[in-house]
Amino acid sequence: MLNLWRRHLKSCPHRVRTYKKCGCPIWVQGTLHGKWVKQSLDLRNWESAQKLVRDWESGHSAGAERSTVAKACEAFIRDCEARNLSDASLGKYRLLTADLKKHFEGRSVGALTVDEVRRYRETWELAPISARKKLERLRTFFRFCIDNQWMHVNPAKGIKPPIAHARPTLPVTNEDFEKILWACDLYPIQGVWGEGNRVRVRAFVLLLRYSGLRIRDVALLSDDKLKGNKLLLYSAKTKVPVYIPLPEFVVKELLQAGALRSGKYFFWSGEGEIKSCVNDWQRTLAKLSKLAGVKFHAHQLRDSFAVDLLSNGVSLEDVATLLGNTLKIAEKHYAPWVQSRQISLEKSIEKAWKLTT
Repeated sequence: MLNLWRRHLKSCPHRVRTYKKCGCPIWVQGTLHGKWVKQSLDLRNWESAQKLVRDWESGHSAGAERSTVAKACEAFIRDCEARNLSDASLGKYRLLTADLKKHFEGRSVGALTVDEVRRYRETWELAPISARKKLERLRTFFRFCIDNQWMHVNPAKGIKPPIAHARPTLPVTNEDFEKILWACDLYPIQGVWGEGNRVRVRAFVLLLRYSGLRIRDVALLSDDKLKGNKLLLYSAKTKVPVYIPLPEFVVKELLQAGALRSGKYFFWSGEGEIKSCVNDWQRTLAKLSKLAGVKFHAHQLRDSFAVDLLSNGVSLEDVATLLGNTLKIAEKHYAPWVQSRQISLEKSIEKAWKLTT
């Protein structure tokens, strides 16, 4: 049996070991599974200490006794770095672990309960979709802890994700896209590029619309990806290479923008963080949106590319390949735009009408 006691500091006026109301360090001593234990718990909260000791006595592994949430978080981040995850993924995991260390300071990872993790989830001030993503990352962290035998049950697995209604995919209409291109000629010419601002912005917008690339992939586009009028689509997310022909006027605009650069990239200097470059282009598109009087974002131009293909009879499987998505993801977002499916539905309804008349 284990007993808790306070090891009072010299500055503390109390000397009775069983006194609980001060903030002195908590120690434990006694017999645990046949072994004598006497050690500091590195805790000052009596309730947390009791939970930890109950967890030890319930039969959790010795590894769980020694592993705090902070140590588990540090080991998890080291593992993510060793797996060579992308900077974006690492950044999200670092934010999660920093939040965990702050919320469960001094706690043993093996002592966390489902109710405690659920109450931790209640502190999130996130939209439903963002909360679902964070819950997935939390489950991944606890699976890592289970694999390292620091805990036996994933406390985040019993937490149901919030209900999130996906917004329908809305492409940019041809009329609005004309306004966006018109606004490119009004874009401010201040800065390093001067008059070249308008050339670069126009080429960037056209490439988003006619290649279906994500904004990060366009920002990272280098001259070796352009072979004549064909562009090598090599999504940074899926690593699937596909060549796609570009309209001649898009290639012309792209080459004009390329003539202004000093390195191998069309829209990035090659210096600094790529994330900063992407953020700069997002701000540029936001400014362009105000000039055009059209509310849009980069992903809508990617949607326009997909919807245009689907409306002209290209199969969903081929569109998914060009977008660098799985068929399941493409079907989730673009199924209403599949022409063959729409034609089939119309024929089924017309057939039903004929049978009823």
